[in-house]
Amino acid sequence: MSRIPLSRIPLSRIALSRPSVVAAGAAAALLLTAVPAAAHTEVEADKAQALAENVTVSFHAEAESDTSGIKEVRVVLPEGITPADVRYGKGPEGWTFSATEDGYTVKGTELRTGESAEYSVVVRQLPDAEEVPFKTLQTYGDGHVDRWIELDENGDNPAPTLELKAAAPGAKPVAPSPSVSGSPSPTPAATTPAASPPAAADTGKDDEGGLSAGAWTGIGAAVLVAAAAALFAVRRRGGTEE
Repeated sequence: MSRIPLSRIPLSRIALSRPSVVAAGAAAALLLTAVPAAAHTEVEADKAQALAENVTVSFHAEAESDTSGIKEVRVVLPEGITPADVRYGKGPEGWTFSATEDGYTVKGTELRTGESAEYSVVVRQLPDAEEVPFKTLQTYGDGHVDRWIELDENGDNPAPTLELKAAAPGAKPVAPSPSVSGSPSPTPAATTPAASPPAAADTGKDDEGGLSAGAWTGIGAAVLVAAAAALFAVRRRGGTEE
C-alpha cells in the first residue's frame, strides 16, 4: 500500500503524538534561554602590555547578593607580581589596603546591598605573559563569599583575567621589589585579623555557581535531539496508520 504524505493526514490522526513534540520543543526553548548570567569580577588596565611599568589596574567586583553588601575583596596575585609590587590606587570611601602573603586585601564599611565594589591598584611592572589572572574572593556583610578563582574562563567561577599585548621592543624586567611583611601602610587594616591561608583561595565553595556554559549547551542539544526523535516518530506513525 502506498504511503500518504504527512501533509495530507488529518490532524485528528496525529493529535495524540503532538503534545510530546510541543513539550519537547518548549523544554528545549526554556533550557536554551535559561542560562543564568552569573555575576563576576572584571579587570582592566591603562597599559595592558607585558613588562609595562607603573600600570593602574582597575577592578569591578559585581555584587550579587540581595540581602547584604560587599565588605571585603581579597586578591591572590598571579605569578610574576608580588605583594611588594602593588600599591593602593583608589576605592570605596573609607576602605583600606593591606598586603597578604600571596596578594592583598581591600576592605571597609559594608557597601549598600547591590552596590559593586570598584577599586584600583598600581602595579610596579606586569609580567612577561599573554594573560594574568587575579583570583578574587569577595566577602559580604553576612559572611557569604563569592570565589572567582577558576582559571578556565568557561568555568562556573572564572577568575578575572587581564589580556596583555606583547612587550614593547627593548622592554626588560625590572629588579625584584623588596619583600614586605604585613601591611605596607599604617591603616586600620593592619590591626585586623590575619588573612586566611593562601590555600583558601583554591579550595572550598560557599556559593552555587550553577552549571557551566558547556553543560547548558549539552543539555540543550540533548533536548533538541529528543524533540527531533519525537517528530520522526509522528511521521513514522502517520505512515503506518494507513
